[in-house]
Amino acid sequence: MIKLNKKLILGAVFLSLTFTGCNEILDEQPRATYTVDYFNTADGINASLPSMYRHLRLLYGNGYFMSNCQNGTDESTFAQSADGNFRELDMSGNGNITPNTFPPSMIWNSVFPNINTANAIIERGPKFNVAESIVSEARFFRAFDYFMLVQTYGGVPLDLGSGELAFNVNPTTSSKRNTVTEVYTKAIFPDLKKAIDNLPASPRVTGGVTKNVARLFLAKAYLTYGWWLQNPGNIPTYPDTPRVDPDGKNAAYYFQQAYDVAMAGIASPGPYSLQPTFYDVNVGSNDRNSECMLYADHTQASAFYNESDPVGFGSGWAPDNFAAWMQTWNYTAIRTSTSATSYTNTVSSVQREAAQSLGRPWVRMAPPIGVIKNTFSDKTTDSRYDGTFVTTYRGNWNKGGVTNSVLYNANNLPVTPGGAILSFLNDDSVLPTYPAGAGQSGVGAGTLPGRADWVVAPNGISRMMYPGLWKIGTYRTDDPNGLGYPNAGLTRPFNVAKFSEFYFIAAEAAVKGASGAMSARDLLNVIRARAGKWKFNNAQNAPFVADNSAAMIAATPATITIDYILAERSREYYGEFYRWYDLVRTQKWKDYSTTYQIGGSNYGDHTPQTVTRTIQPFHYLRPIPQSQLDAMQVPADIKAKYQNPGY
Repeated sequence: MIKLNKKLILGAVFLSLTFTGCNEILDEQPRATYTVDYFNTADGINASLPSMYRHLRLLYGNGYFMSNCQNGTDESTFAQSADGNFRELDMSGNGNITPNTFPPSMIWNSVFPNINTANAIIERGPKFNVAESIVSEARFFRAFDYFMLVQTYGGVPLDLGSGELAFNVNPTTSSKRNTVTEVYTKAIFPDLKKAIDNLPASPRVTGGVTKNVARLFLAKAYLTYGWWLQNPGNIPTYPDTPRVDPDGKNAAYYFQQAYDVAMAGIASPGPYSLQPTFYDVNVGSNDRNSECMLYADHTQASAFYNESDPVGFGSGWAPDNFAAWMQTWNYTAIRTSTSATSYTNTVSSVQREAAQSLGRPWVRMAPPIGVIKNTFSDKTTDSRYDGTFVTTYRGNWNKGGVTNSVLYNANNLPVTPGGAILSFLNDDSVLPTYPAGAGQSGVGAGTLPGRADWVVAPNGISRMMYPGLWKIGTYRTDDPNGLGYPNAGLTRPFNVAKFSEFYFIAAEAAVKGASGAMSARDLLNVIRARAGKWKFNNAQNAPFVADNSAAMIAATPATITIDYILAERSREYYGEFYRWYDLVRTQKWKDYSTTYQIGGSNYGDHTPQTVTRTIQPFHYLRPIPQSQLDAMQVPADIKAKYQNPGY
């Protein structure tokens, strides 16, 4: 009973699909107009399925959704160029989250149209002999969307106007929210269990959902529901309802279910597997690898299929993938001299390039100092720091028309193309000499004796300059010798689910009391052993083969806690839209995020500032968007009760 534009009820874009085998791709055919009758044939129902996948682009890879998922946590704060979409979510006195704040509204406003399209496929597919394996793809996405909704807002409507989980064709102006227990037990769990029963083990199309994709989300839903039933932090829920399972099961039951389903996913992997190194998971040349189970896809080959110009000026809006821009500082401001004797006639030695370590700088988000110093304290044994961040910015002026074969950088020492121009140091053991203001480097970076690269120590990280986010950065193959198209939206897929998370889910469930063949320590050590294996060093831009697995396993504590799992999850998934949901699920958000340190917003400001956030219990739910409330034509008291308390 949500008021929606009729076109959006049916799905923003309808697409057609090729069905001839698992090696086929989603063949998208955007349609400008359509009617309800589109669902009155098997062909119409089948052709609507790719819209299920397409709607992932509205969130995953979207920089504003990144803000919703990370700003205000221990992983991220706002950077120098941030507007209210980033500052308000920081919870640090730079504005408040309200029903009008955009990023928290994104899930609500994007998934209900997709849910109703799923309702149509599920309801009408059997009438036209559409195979249940096809219908179950819609079941998966309906459950996926409701899981996103219930984690974000609490209880949400199951009735869009024609009854619970029914296809609706008539926009209405009233709405009633179901409880959290109803959303899980009526929608999420049944849909995912039926999807596991009926989806194929291997994807019908490239990137298609499978039994194991459904298992992953069922395990995670069981885990999250178990935490919700247990409620160790006494966090309020809404609509207010007893935290009692309608089937009489307790939290321990659901933690065990989460463990069992996750272990089943590990035992029957289908086409999925862990990549041999963390670098392999994230390097652009290996996108869509066996560890990536679900992703919002893009292509550099076609504006038609990409839904945006892959070589034009990116919109910074969905369905583009542009999240990497948010945590990219303006490295193009680094200056290097053409003269060996005086720092004059400077040029931009690191120019904007469509490369995984560079890309388009927006300076909207930054990692607090604690991320670099504490979360990723091990930067030599564990490969995940090097495989997550850009810590060395290298000269590429030769690709941008600057003809000098040699330039002169820090300490007036020579540098050549490909050489280190600016480096973020691993620790604070040796402190650089910083200039006042921007200095010769143009960005306020410091120097160390004998080094030609400008340097910044971890304590010198600020809202203006900080390590970039390599793992989700730009990757292209269409201009290997030039700067490419750094202003276009990224044409990489943005990962939504990875096989590795089975291990984390099972480990977390084990810490919460579940039992089975592998302990929490055993499970985490599979991931940690892999993190110890190196094949390439990004900081040095060179192959580097090392196997530190034994050292990583030896360093794992004997007793695993939720805190340790959360630290490991951040090392594994930093910057991938997990963190707010992880901290809300475990009710650790306030504990982890109340204070952080970072430098200021001016070049040369390397003095850490301690910032305090105000995180209250009601913040563990996002507000219902004001646009939803404005569209409802109901009495004022009912409308007021519709909103989550505190907003």
